[in-house]
Amino acid sequence: METEEALISAFNTYDFIVRSAIDFIAVALLVGFIYYPKHRNKDFIFTFILFNVVNFMICCLLGAVKIKIGFAFGLFAMFSIIRYRTIAISIKDMGYFFVCVAMGMLNSLAFVDDNYTILIICNIVVLFLTFILERLDFLKNENAKEIVYDKVELIKPEYREQLLYDLNERTGLNIHRIEVISIDYLKDTALLKAFYYAKESEYVLPTSDDND
Repeated sequence: METEEALISAFNTYDFIVRSAIDFIAVALLVGFIYYPKHRNKDFIFTFILFNVVNFMICCLLGAVKIKIGFAFGLFAMFSIIRYRTIAISIKDMGYFFVCVAMGMLNSLAFVDDNYTILIICNIVVLFLTFILERLDFLKNENAKEIVYDKVELIKPEYREQLLYDLNERTGLNIHRIEVISIDYLKDTALLKAFYYAKESEYVLPTSDDND
């Protein structure tokens, strides 16, 4: 009986060590080799790793409880509603936060039956997918910015090319379309919503024939 308990204890220790190694390597690759080279934000590295490790440890230590799955999802929900009110967090940073917390749950609670191959493959798939999506530089990201414009005469549809050219020259942005929000005839200004691509592309200057 004591031998059986000793074997179970040894297996639990071995299982914890293997899971810890898998989780640590996975989150280190995610944060150190995928996130940081692209974003260069050390503060989020601290947050991502800390949440991953704490979530992993809590799920491992309470893994023997029968309600461990429900508890894990409750813990995940608690983490997911945390908001940092001092700074604005981008959608992509929240995505990394989600992955770090989910990896902690996956590596601590997944049933492997003494075979960690599937668990390792799952981590590799998550890392590979994150790496590919992070480096989709060929996709253009459209942003919008409101601009108070002083040349009201150019907001007419027939002067669209001249308007785009003037806005690109003034702002240095790759603006490709404009929406007129409001016009103030007293101040002779217009409030425009300019849509531009974050990735720079070549802008073709209008010719004299186009201006005529």
